Amino acid sequence: MFGNDAEFLLTVHRTHTAELRAEAAQERLARSLPRRSARGWLSRRRDPARTGDARR
Repeated sequence: MFGNDAEFLLTVHRTHTAELRAEAAQERLARSLPRRSARGWLSRRRDPARTGDARR
């Protein structure tokens, strides 16, 4: 599979680099998404700043 140690080390390095890039992309995506609240999507406490403002 590998002709010598240099090819093996290069393959390990490339694999590790790809894993690090995937983790960084996953963390960027997690930071870009809004945080989820503890309540579900039917909760009335989802947006407490707009309790009656939207109806008036």
